[in-house]
Amino acid sequence: MQCTDGKVCTMTALFRKFAIEFYFMDTRLLKRYRLLLLIGISAIVRLLIAAFTELGNDEVYYINYALYPDLSHFDHPPVVGWFIQLFSLNLLFGSELFIRLGAVAAGTLNTWVMYLIGKELKDETTGWYTALLYTFSLYTFVISGIFMMPDGPQMLFWLLTLLLFVKALKSGPAGTGVSRLILLAGVSGGMALLSKYTSVFLFTGAGLYFLICDRRWLRKWEVYASILIALAIFSPVIIWNIRYDFISFTFHSDRVEVVKTLLRPDLFAIELGGQIFYNNPFVFGPGVAAIIAFYRKRLPENREVQRILLTTALPVILLFLGFSLFRRTLPHWTGPAWTSLMPLAALYLRNETAKGREGNWLPTAIKGAAGFLALVLMLALLQIGQGWFLNKGINPETGKRLGIKDITLDMYGWKQLREGFEPVYRKDMSSGKMREDAVIIQQRWFPAANIDYYVAGPLGLKVLTLAEIERTHKYAWITQQRGGFRPGMDAYYFSSSYAFSDPSALYTGYFRRIEGPDTIPVYRNDVLVMYHYVWRMHGLLQEPPEHLTGKDIYQR
Repeated sequence: MQCTDGKVCTMTALFRKFAIEFYFMDTRLLKRYRLLLLIGISAIVRLLIAAFTELGNDEVYYINYALYPDLSHFDHPPVVGWFIQLFSLNLLFGSELFIRLGAVAAGTLNTWVMYLIGKELKDETTGWYTALLYTFSLYTFVISGIFMMPDGPQMLFWLLTLLLFVKALKSGPAGTGVSRLILLAGVSGGMALLSKYTSVFLFTGAGLYFLICDRRWLRKWEVYASILIALAIFSPVIIWNIRYDFISFTFHSDRVEVVKTLLRPDLFAIELGGQIFYNNPFVFGPGVAAIIAFYRKRLPENREVQRILLTTALPVILLFLGFSLFRRTLPHWTGPAWTSLMPLAALYLRNETAKGREGNWLPTAIKGAAGFLALVLMLALLQIGQGWFLNKGINPETGKRLGIKDITLDMYGWKQLREGFEPVYRKDMSSGKMREDAVIIQQRWFPAANIDYYVAGPLGLKVLTLAEIERTHKYAWITQQRGGFRPGMDAYYFSSSYAFSDPSALYTGYFRRIEGPDTIPVYRNDVLVMYHYVWRMHGLLQEPPEHLTGKDIYQR
């Protein structure tokens, strides 16, 4: 069709030109600020989840690291407690959001660090893919990016150390500024060790690289100085363990000790399946493909950087897969290792896929990873808040569950427990049924920590534990710091239909009388999902044995 009106033709041409220019300008702007957009959106999602879900068993337990700071602790080094103190202003703000804020901040900053590592490996597109893979991993987005556990600070210092390694290796042993990079790696690596013991694999990974790939580094004094710096930073943990007969190291070695037994392919399958799920199948797949491509020499860029990523990651993954053949392991233990492989996976997507070679924003694998993360988060939040899928509730007469075990109940119902227990407690105090200095006694670190945060703290009660240290962990120390046990004291004992225990079977002979229980129901989406039971234990007859109260440990 011909244009008969010159003015209309001119206007049409100008409009098309403007539209084309606007499209490309808009695309350039988005490309320029896409990393900031990714960081901002992921931070908002993390903050919303952090604010509106109850804390898990581990998270409430680590609050005690902030409440009772020490050089180290039974389970882990101290940095997770420092993060809680820092971001909650020493627990001035004690809500779930502020407890988790340190993990959210670290997880958000890590997106930028991962971009820098990927960029060092090849170019900005590789960095962009690395940041996306990091964001869409369940381990890095949720476990170390929302939940306040040692993994949060560990991942920050792990990745900073890895970035310093990468920059140093690209410069070479004689490069400008290498001394500063290696010494700074000692600082960040030491902080990683102060976060979680598995950070030692950063140093074994670097050592393997120096021994196998480039021994010139072994002639540099800065390498040894870096190790000494890391040990100096880690020394408070060593001092604490010397005082307590290396109790923390013994505890963790028992968790992974290989025992003489038949091979357990079922545990191996659980570990491998957990690694795939936690790290997102669409992130795991490119990671495996990248390892194969490296050994087939299809990834030519910066081979020395690729090698340090592999020597840091592969020994950890293979070690825990090996352990899983003999005993139960936890898949998130290998999370930092799989995160170390993400830049390599990004390079694979950049080089080996058609969309990657075109510099496409989202290769198919990354789109799949985004969809998988969104689906899992949506289903998990619906299950936690509404119970749509797994739990069919409990039988109101017997308290036995009607469906399969629902682990999301670990993060649900604690506020309802407080609301149900508070009038019972107030009535007991006003009537004199229980002594005013009554405490709550538990026989495991969880649910002791959950009850401590959601029930005892708001009501001004103390939680003490009465069991072996293998069950009570840091509460062995906390119990003594809170005054311990004395004859005549009264105590409440909490249990639930979800994980039932009866104090009559545990503490008969310790108290003059054990009475109860009262029953407190928990509802989710109008379905009865749990009973909490509360016993009253009257008149402690005598101080319990020291090994059950933590007194023998505390006095060392």
